[in-house]
Order: sequence, then C-alpha cells, then structure tokens
Amino acid sequence: MEEILKWIQNLNSKTHVQIKSSIIDDKSFWFYDNDKGVLRNRNNSFFYITGIRGYLKGKLIEQPIIIQNEIGYLGIICKDFNGITKYLMQAKIEPGNINCIQISPTIQATKSNFTQKHGGKKPLYLDYFIRAENYTIIADQIQSEQSSKFYGKRNRNMIIKVDEDIEILNDRFKWLTLKEIKELMKYDNLVNMDTRTVLSCIPVISNEIEKIDPIYQKYISDNISFYNSIHSNDYIHEITQIYHKMNNYKMFNDFTPKIVKLSELNSWNIHNSEIVCKHQYPYKVIFCDIEIEGREVTKWSQPLFQANGIATFGLIRTVINSEVKYLVKVVPEIGCFDSIEVGPTIQKEYGETYDYDDIEKLFINKVTHKEGVAFDSILSEEGGRFYHEENRNIILDINFKDIPKLPDDYIFVSYRTLNHLNLINNCLNIQLRNLISTLEVE
Repeated sequence: MEEILKWIQNLNSKTHVQIKSSIIDDKSFWFYDNDKGVLRNRNNSFFYITGIRGYLKGKLIEQPIIIQNEIGYLGIICKDFNGITKYLMQAKIEPGNINCIQISPTIQATKSNFTQKHGGKKPLYLDYFIRAENYTIIADQIQSEQSSKFYGKRNRNMIIKVDEDIEILNDRFKWLTLKEIKELMKYDNLVNMDTRTVLSCIPVISNEIEKIDPIYQKYISDNISFYNSIHSNDYIHEITQIYHKMNNYKMFNDFTPKIVKLSELNSWNIHNSEIVCKHQYPYKVIFCDIEIEGREVTKWSQPLFQANGIATFGLIRTVINSEVKYLVKVVPEIGCFDSIEVGPTIQKEYGETYDYDDIEKLFINKVTHKEGVAFDSILSEEGGRFYHEENRNIILDINFKDIPKLPDDYIFVSYRTLNHLNLINNCLNIQLRNLISTLEVE
C-alpha cells in the first residue's frame, strides 16, 4: 500500500491541473440555446442539460438534468501473474475530482471520446475492448448511471482477462490486486465510481470463480455464512419478489417525467455563472474552464453539477439461518432508464427531507452510536460531470432480531440474488453497485 500511495502522490505532485469558474454568454463554446431551452455546446457533442419535471411517490420534482444519448466504455483488463489475478488500473484526473487523481478503470471513455469527436487522441487500450471476443470476457453489462442527474444514461461495464503480455504505456497505469483496490476504497475519495461499478460486476456466483480471481474462492470457502449466501436456494423466490415490486410500480405509476425547457423550471434561477435552485437542493450547475495534463484533450470548458453537501448510501447486512442477507429497497428516480431499480437500504441525497421510516431510523441510530459499522468511507461520484460530489458509503451489520417489520418496498436478499441481478442490464442502481464493490475480500 505504501508503494501505491507514493505512486499516486508522485503523479499528483507533477501533474498540472487548473479548474477555474467561468461564465457563459452568446459567444462562448457552451451557451443557452433559448429556442430549444437547453444548455449545450456548439458542436452538439458529448451531452446537454435540459429541464425535467415529474412526480416521485406523489412529490413534484423539477430540476436540470443531463442528457447524454450514448453508451461509453468502463473497462478493466485483468491478467494472472503466478496465480494472482491483477487488474490494470489507471491513475486518472477528472475535472470534478476532489483530490485530483483517483484509481480508475483501464479505459473510461464516452463514445464521443473513443470515436474522437473531440479531436483528441484515441484512449489507450481501447482495442482490447473493441476486440474483446479474442479474450476471456468476465463481465459485459450495460448499467445505469446516476439517475437523479442523468436521463436514461447508461455505460458498458466490462472486465476482460488476457493471457498475453501487455505493455504499460505510461506511468499512469499500474497492475493492482483486487485486495489492494478494496483496501484503497477505505481511503476517502481514492477509488473512483467507475472502478467500483465495474468491479461489482465480477460474477462471484460462478462455479469457476477461482479461474476469474482465486482470492474470491478463498474468501468464500473461509466464510460459511457468505458461502451459504453465494449458494442460496432462495434466490429465485427473492428475484421474483423484487420483480413483483418493481413491476407493480411500472404498471401503476401513471406519470411519466416530462422534458421541459430550462427556462420553465419555476424553482430555479438561471445565470451566466450558474443554475441554482431557489430552495435547498442536492446540487447546482456551475461552469468551468479546465486544464489537465496527460488527457486525450488537455484544455476545454464545460458545465459541472456541483454537490451542495454529502449524500449517504447505506446497506444493512444480517445473518438469517446461517446465511448472509442484504436489505435492499426498490427505488424510483426521475431519470431512471426503466423508471425503477433496486437500490441500497439507505439512499439519501444531501438536503432531502422526508419522514423517516422505521428502517431508516434504526440505521441512523446504529451509525450515530457506531454500532455494527463494518465499512464507512467517503467516496466520490464520477468527476467528468460532477464537481466535488462525495457520498458516505456505509455497510452496517445488524442482528436480525433488532430489525423491525419491513415496509413494502424493502426486501432481504442473498448475495447470490444481488450478483445474479448484477449480471443483467439495469437491475441494480449505481448506489447499490458501488456499495457491493466495497465488500471485503480477505
């Protein structure tokens, strides 16, 4: 760990990064297109920001939202070195990163990036994913992004395993073991969101997990309650119950969110320096001029969603009949690709106010008194669109007898159920996937 941390520190010290707030007007690259009611750039590339209005559980939501109608690559290459699986990770700086460099996937590129619409260089190692059928494909799912800020946005999460030698093309790439990456997740804001969502897709329930990563095989065999959760016989019933809850919402929720012009957002003020809500809200939109050394493009401008505080995402874990169970919740979101997905026990954006149910009250009480906290780390959201957005990620162990009766939108599930659903597109939301990625491997 000392060597890895020193590597990151050294890269941070020698990399030029400059993020400055700016303004937009009719002559700038990004501008308000008043006819269409959106904030866009003059190339009509990457993404644009518009307004959205809709109801979630009876509450009216109106806000700016990002529309990016393309699927990008989030991909990691892995390889065995003397029986130890290592992952080729990248020390990457995104404009919104709170601490500059974060541990990122081998490739992290929008379609505009890898088709070079920006005029920059082709992302390194892209060809491995373009030609993935030539290697062992460990995971390949199209998964949702942050559905509270993106409208229907998805990325392709991939892990491929190679046998051939791979040249390390510059000092920003390094082979790390899964255990090392998991350990780095305990450091605030060091492992980025894209790495976490990709690693959550590892098919742990595979009968040949030792061929994917032997470290998981040892962890499974050494932990009987986790072993039972991996091989749970209840998973078909659990999956059926989850789909029943989500399908009820899709059938009986009659209000579809409506895309509106930014100027039609009654509770938001639009300025040439920011878009800000008239009351407390999790974020605002700012404009930045950016210079970052070592990227495909080194100088540009763009809007970023700036967090106004820290969100809290939590997962309750318990043991029922010698089997680890996780308490999850079906969660609708304004920009969700299919309206609703499975989320963690707690998903609370900064500034959200509502009446807490008994599960949320229990969670807050246990965390406040530091009872059963197995993991607690501040981790960042994706820095390409979000500025200094941090989330507190908590895994909480609770005795089953202390858990009150569950409200209708909660359900206990095994790890087999979570892992199975994560091998299907658009079932688990990004908050839950990120929490799954933090689970220990000893």
